[in-house]
Amino acid sequence: MSEKLYRGTALDVTFDADVCIHAGECVRRLPQVFDVKRKPWVLPDGASADEVRDVVAGCPSGALAIVEKDAT
Repeated sequence: MSEKLYRGTALDVTFDADVCIHAGECVRRLPQVFDVKRKPWVLPDGASADEVRDVVAGCPSGALAIVEKDAT
């Protein structure tokens, strides 16, 4: 398993390269957050938390996941 954690202010995003099918939905739908030409390629604070959640939920392989921050 090659899961990597990308930290943001409101939420974190995990990415599992072993699961990814490289459909590119994340890059097409939210390039300000997901950009494979940049390091790190995932910037969770690049858009609203709701937008990031929406794109991650639409990941066709399930390689992306949200880790919610504790609101306390």
